Amino acid sequence: MVAYQPEKMHRVMLKLSGEILAGDKGHGFDDEVIDRITDDIIELKKMGYSLAIVLGGGNIFRGGKWKNQSLNRVVLDNIGMLATVQNALYLADIINKKNYMAEVFSAVEANKVAKFYTPSRARTALQEGRIVFLCGGTGNPFFTTDTAAVLRAIELDLDVVLKGTKVDGLYSDDPALNPRAEFIRSATFSDCLEKKLGVMDMTAFSLAQEYGMPIKVFNVLTKGSIKQAALHSDFGTFIHP
Repeated sequence: MVAYQPEKMHRVMLKLSGEILAGDKGHGFDDEVIDRITDDIIELKKMGYSLAIVLGGGNIFRGGKWKNQSLNRVVLDNIGMLATVQNALYLADIINKKNYMAEVFSAVEANKVAKFYTPSRARTALQEGRIVFLCGGTGNPFFTTDTAAVLRAIELDLDVVLKGTKVDGLYSDDPALNPRAEFIRSATFSDCLEKKLGVMDMTAFSLAQEYGMPIKVFNVLTKGSIKQAALHSDFGTFIHP
């Protein structure tokens, strides 16, 4: 079993679903949750990490799962990508108000509110010590924000993707249905495929596997969990080549 090595992880991609931002409300913004998450992000930044962040948009709109499936999927996904822009702008401004520099780059052109994403612009912002929000997904329909997170991590030569979820990590089975389900501390990409472990969608997972981008899945619902995931090998599940 290969263990997570925190001493080698200095440049981090943090992936959070939009649903996390909604808290128990299930929609919109839970300001108490967002206040805690932005504090946790700043805490990690204080420790010297380079930090890029990709947010989902499910707290506002889920493009591919809208109940009226007769609508155009491309249009729906574009609406979902715009939802991620809203989330990035909101969290970035909160972080700026807390006296830490954050900047938003969008893969969807929205020049009035965010700079257009290019790897060189984002890389420069990271080098300047900014917390970088990368929104608008990949800029294309049919791709999830998980795929965007992995893609950007590869483009920017980051060390790991930290995927914050509502569960502690990966299990051998659904722990809600099977009390004997075993927690998995570390697994290879091949293990995940063989055991059909749901790390993220297959496009994102395949991209991570091809380029050897490690992923750590952890529970982001408690205070300090982002720091815990970055610093401790026994927190969450580590997916590696």
